[in-house]
This record gives sequence, C-alpha cells and structure tokens, in this order.
Amino acid sequence: MILELADIRIKPGQQAAFEAAVKHGIGTLVSTSPGFISYTMNHCIETPERYVLLLQWDTLEAHSVTFRESALFPQWRAIVGPFFAGPPVVEHFNRVG
Repeated sequence: MILELADIRIKPGQQAAFEAAVKHGIGTLVSTSPGFISYTMNHCIETPERYVLLLQWDTLEAHSVTFRESALFPQWRAIVGPFFAGPPVVEHFNRVG
C-alpha cells in the first residue's frame, strides 16, 4: 500500500466549495481508477487555506501511471485545480512497521 500526501494551499474564502469539489471529484473520478483504496482530507487549524489530502493506492504505479496518465487526471484537476493558490506538493510514502 502506498500513501500519497498532497499538501494543498487554496485561495482564501474557498474552503466549503473546495471541500465539496474534492468530495465530488474523488467520488466520481478518482475512486473509479484501478488501485485506488481510500482517502481522507484534513484542514489546517492555524492556516485555513491549507489542506492535507491523503490517498491510499495499491501501488505507486496505480497513482503515478494508471491514474495520472489516464483521462481521469485532467478531469480531476479541472474540478479541484481552480481552487489552488499554487501547485500542490505531492509525495508518496511506504508503510513501515
């Protein structure tokens, strides 16, 4: 299992709309991609425009190839991208222990 961590900063005052867009985009697009397992999203208390989106994938390739190189990815970015204040920082993690 791979954990994708996306550190996202959005434009001020867009929290509710962004959260709805993420829920819609994952529910209708990302969740249909082979290898997708689940997601959680966390909202920063100190920095209201900051979110950490955590997605679980079967493999790194399920995210970096199967999803990112599919027609689903530009559709996903069209839904959530307009809220971004800048490009998200995305990293991948292996579970240990």
